[in-house]
Amino acid sequence: MSTMTETGVTQVYRVYIKAAPEAIWDAITKPEWNERYGYPGRGEYDLRPGGSYRAVAGPEAQAMGMPELLVEGEVLELDPPRKLVQTWRAAWDPDLVAEGFTRVTWEISEQDGGVTHLTVTHELEGAPKHAAQVASTAPLAQGGGGWTWILSDLKTLLESGSSLQG
Repeated sequence: MSTMTETGVTQVYRVYIKAAPEAIWDAITKPEWNERYGYPGRGEYDLRPGGSYRAVAGPEAQAMGMPELLVEGEVLELDPPRKLVQTWRAAWDPDLVAEGFTRVTWEISEQDGGVTHLTVTHELEGAPKHAAQVASTAPLAQGGGGWTWILSDLKTLLESGSSLQG
């Protein structure tokens, strides 16, 4: 399960997943994987320092009123399959866009027994609306769940082959 701790305006989420680091890396960075868990969308990475990141809504989500561009950012650092650092800005709300870019670090650490530890650190200095969104405790039906939902769904997909939504 995911746990979240806050230190100032940094949120840290940790989860153990029974999967190889490479599988977790692929699930984060490859669209054919990352569109299968979390919120409806597809994450597209240009995996090089300075490369772009964007998450786009699928046709179904757009039909329900979501904009095509959900999240945007830039790859800052990568060490496959151990670490990915990127900027991150939600694009579905003008107030979130106005807050600017935040920073997300994905750290993947292999443990004994086929288990891997995934830590997601989201630095949210000067971005209180982003902080509230990604730590969302609102019901899922109201768009809640934030990083906890995404990481729980990622874990479920990799361990069972299907997402929490079936």
